[in-house]
Amino acid sequence: MTLEGTNTWVVDGVLAIDPGPADDDHLRAIGPIRFTTITHGHIDHVEGVPRLVELTGAEDIAPARVAEVIEGTTVLPSPGHTSDSVSFLVDRGGDRVVFTGDTILGRGSSVVMWPDGDVGAYLETLKTLTELEGVVVLPGHGPILPDCAAAATWLLQHRLERLDQVRDALRQGAETPEDVVRIVYADVDPGVRMAAEWTVRSQLAYLQDNP
Repeated sequence: MTLEGTNTWVVDGVLAIDPGPADDDHLRAIGPIRFTTITHGHIDHVEGVPRLVELTGAEDIAPARVAEVIEGTTVLPSPGHTSDSVSFLVDRGGDRVVFTGDTILGRGSSVVMWPDGDVGAYLETLKTLTELEGVVVLPGHGPILPDCAAAATWLLQHRLERLDQVRDALRQGAETPEDVVRIVYADVDPGVRMAAEWTVRSQLAYLQDNP
């Protein structure tokens, strides 16, 4: 579910975003920093925070404070994958990057983590991110992407298509999330089948109000 692992991004040599798991080799490779923060609270992003603070003396700051320590930063609330997800847009004279955590991955699509995740919120977040044309995506997992607008547009369309597929599954007689997974996510690797079920539960909750 984490692709090649969790990406930790170091900004201006002072801030580490998403320290990742409590792996000493990884945390020591981050180097000396003054601050650390996260894009959301999942363990694969936050587990290493206490050890990184211990190694570096860095201050663990709330995402909302990143704009105080990194020039040109806009903190973008990005609910959907989780309710607490944020993205960090950094603009240096028009040269822009966005740190997206699990909102946009470097490859594939992210899980909507029922019950905390919210499909409706995720759709709105993706609509917002489609405005970031030409902005490089630095994701929480997977490779760098060249254009946030293109990635968000693809994900938005993918999510809408999945919702239509879930509607079709319900019309075919699916009664449980497990039924929907078997129909809609039949080709999903068994290792991530549980993730598909979390997303389906979030989709079904969304469809109760948006049939």
